[in-house]
Amino acid sequence: MHAMQYDITLPTDYDMRIIRERVATRGHLLDAFPGLGLKAYLMRERADGSPVNQYAPFYLWATAAGMNAFLWGPGFQGIVNDFGRPVVRHWTPVAYEEGPATAAPARTATRHRQHLPEGAPPAEAVAEALARHTREATADGVVASALAVDPHHWELLTFTLWASPEAPAAAAAPGERFQVLHVSQPGRAGLPAGRLW
Repeated sequence: MHAMQYDITLPTDYDMRIIRERVATRGHLLDAFPGLGLKAYLMRERADGSPVNQYAPFYLWATAAGMNAFLWGPGFQGIVNDFGRPVVRHWTPVAYEEGPATAAPARTATRHRQHLPEGAPPAEAVAEALARHTREATADGVVASALAVDPHHWELLTFTLWASPEAPAAAAAPGERFQVLHVSQPGRAGLPAGRLW
């Protein structure tokens, strides 16, 4: 499995209805994309208190072949054509969990990135994050959650889909908050659960 995301930060006066329309008319195109576990079409906007207007799709790829087919195919080229070539971040997932609200549609998402302290043993830091993730993924309102690591920058990423932004655990979760406009999930049922090694 591979986690991937790119952030497209837009001007402060950008009409975010354009992003909503884009997702409404094109989001379904990945609903059956081979090799895709899930793609959450995420957006945050200044009108809702975000520091930026941003479109930031997040992907969990079931296969590297699926990720490559997207990045080197017409799907990602459409992003490049419309917004320029964004930096594509990717992480190695270490855990994935379906939450208590797994059957509910995702309405909001949180993304929490944390750098491992200099000199911290990587295995210990990941083990601590894994134990924390296992507990947090069982909170009321969690649809699904992934924990991943970027070993180039030694960054931990926790990405969680929530059924409602009003859920107490969602409101208290650290990190950046996003609206979920659509979820394509052709391979979600086949994503391996729990610790991934």
